[in-house]
Amino acid sequence: MRFAKYHGLGNDFLVVDLRSVSAADAAKVQDPSTVIALCDRQFGVGADGVLAVLPSLVAGDDARMRVLNSDGSEAEMCGNGLRCVVKELRDRGGIAKDQMAIDTGAGRLVCEVGDDGHVTVSMGAPRLLRSEIPMVGPLGERCIDQPIDVPGQPTRTITCVSMGNPHAITFVSSAEEARHLAETVGPAIERHAYFPQRTNAEFAFVKSPLEIDLVVWERGAGLTLACGTGACATVVAAILTGRCEEGPAVKVNLPGGALKIRVMPELSNVKMYGPAVHVYDGELDLAKLSARPR
Repeated sequence: MRFAKYHGLGNDFLVVDLRSVSAADAAKVQDPSTVIALCDRQFGVGADGVLAVLPSLVAGDDARMRVLNSDGSEAEMCGNGLRCVVKELRDRGGIAKDQMAIDTGAGRLVCEVGDDGHVTVSMGAPRLLRSEIPMVGPLGERCIDQPIDVPGQPTRTITCVSMGNPHAITFVSSAEEARHLAETVGPAIERHAYFPQRTNAEFAFVKSPLEIDLVVWERGAGLTLACGTGACATVVAAILTGRCEEGPAVKVNLPGGALKIRVMPELSNVKMYGPAVHVYDGELDLAKLSARPR
């Protein structure tokens, strides 16, 4: 079975087109034990996750994307991954058009490949209520600058946003602090009692209203070089807390490179622009694949 290795700013994936394979093989590739084995960087291929491309369940959509993290869990959405899937479908997947609609766990998302090969994704409106993230507390309220306690750490504040998947954003005073806290505090926030389905944890330094340095501890994958939905959620959080404004594109610097995020008036839509790079193709022998010895 063929796979394609892609990355979006170093956030790397195995894209597996399952639209025409047998039901048994499609199920095997998506099994958590298979995903863990594939993503193992010593005993497998190595990746932050597997992106399963499936027939759309929605009339008129071009395909469906399922996001499987390196720990075998499923994520509702992945912005970097979606850009990679769109490039694969256009360049090698038989969908010869620059604009397409993909069915995701966050709903139907429209994507467009530009002349430079970068992909713009209309991510839709952010979801801000606690019930939508989800997190504990009054379900009809937003979480903006709420204190959060982590053992052994001073109390910090988080602003929470869902871009189809949950994000908890902490604003810090330097890029160095962002990196340190992502490594040391990120795992605790991911599994904090506030978040019944865990959360992605973002640590952001706002350099100006038009530029943010960001480091992300990704739910199910750990410290990552880039997170597209995290960049979108962070710019929304910066607007909610008065650090940025709607309208202008904000450059978000991640360890693997930069994305441009534009939040439309009244938080009606978030547009993400960034690269998706094909690295190589390979073949999977599912019969030989096994998890790392324990």
